[in-house]
Amino acid sequence: MEDGVISTGTKAARPSGKAEKKISDLVLKQWLRKAEAGARMADGGGLFIVMNPGGAASWRIKYRYDGKDRIYSVGTYPAIGLNKARDELAWFKGILREGKDPMMVRKITRADAVIKTGNTFEAVANAWLELRKKDWSAIHYSKSRRALERDIYPALGRFPVDEITSAMVLNTIIEIHDRAADSAEKILQNVSRVFEFAKVQDLRTRDNPVPGVKEVLPKKKLKGRMPAILEWAGLGEVLRSMREARTLSPEVKMASRLCAFTVARIGNIVNATWEQFHDLEGENPEWVIPRAEMKAKDRYHDHRIPLCPEIARELAAYKTIRGDYFGKRTKGLLFPSPGRGKYGEVLGRPITRDGLEKAYRVTLGLDGKHTPHGWRSAFSTLARESNLWKDNDDAIEIQLDHIHASEVIRAYDRGERADVRRELMNWWGRELVRAERGAQVLEFKKAKAA
Repeated sequence: MEDGVISTGTKAARPSGKAEKKISDLVLKQWLRKAEAGARMADGGGLFIVMNPGGAASWRIKYRYDGKDRIYSVGTYPAIGLNKARDELAWFKGILREGKDPMMVRKITRADAVIKTGNTFEAVANAWLELRKKDWSAIHYSKSRRALERDIYPALGRFPVDEITSAMVLNTIIEIHDRAADSAEKILQNVSRVFEFAKVQDLRTRDNPVPGVKEVLPKKKLKGRMPAILEWAGLGEVLRSMREARTLSPEVKMASRLCAFTVARIGNIVNATWEQFHDLEGENPEWVIPRAEMKAKDRYHDHRIPLCPEIARELAAYKTIRGDYFGKRTKGLLFPSPGRGKYGEVLGRPITRDGLEKAYRVTLGLDGKHTPHGWRSAFSTLARESNLWKDNDDAIEIQLDHIHASEVIRAYDRGERADVRRELMNWWGRELVRAERGAQVLEFKKAKAA
């Protein structure tokens, strides 16, 4: 260490000339009365005091770490007196001797202190989530919480909510945006709401950092309708490809088949639980989804999906093989994540919709051609094109649980058209099995040959 500059010793520090004389309290007070903005006085060892433009004086330490000159702010005078500033310098030198950067040590210490007071971003976000829980469906709450835990907490969770900047949020969101733009925008909305909640609770004094992030994020490309294959032969090929894919887990494969045979929304698929399924080996198997977990919540009844014999048998067999594989810790999920925690423990959460969509997009090579949601479009189109169901718009719409304006369909919706919809779904199941076996392709070839 040269006079006036503390160094880690990896590179020679710049000499400051003559050694600084130690400051006395009397000299310090005289200097403070006369000093102009920008003036500084050294106390030796890298410690000095500087007069700020606002008229307040601050103690600072000049040092060199990792080959770079740095300035460490100790605090303002008179809150930090001469003796206290020297005590801070002694602590500072000890940290440097250990090969650590004092500024980073201070940040970690402050973060730990904030954790104890509960003012970290993670603590505030969890409090906000609990407040929202009573107004959200179980699925929406679970998805929102999981997204924060997976993508935001590892990067920002330990930081004081009042010290997080736009740049910190941007760096975190950009990584998510590169992977899934839609997910990034939804997560960013919730991050913004957490900061607004923090301001209301007087835990954040700065402005919300999210608006600045939105301005520099790449603009989302306008999309048309979700891609879907609308002919039987192509749908059969999707079913066969999914069944034969070696790199996909049994959970993803079965979730895909449930998408195809029930035309339920992907969020309901991945969060399905065994208690929602009834009479799988009986005459009237069905899946009953609580209304609170559906997109349309302003109805009087749960959403009942008749299960065709084909998918009911597959579910019963799947339950026998996989139902107890993970144990009770999976909370009765049909499709628990096959991933494990740090110590090999079962995570107790479902596969994600992103994972299922990626299986279609990447593993099956269907990017821009077909998605899990595409089964709903295929069902709606092919049912209306068939002679059997072309006059049954009401049953088709109820089966899809669409939000509809038609008074006629609203009236039917309350009655649910259970018998007609069971016949409809049995027809859909039979046609999918025929398509998977290649029946439509063979019939087309025979007709063409004739």
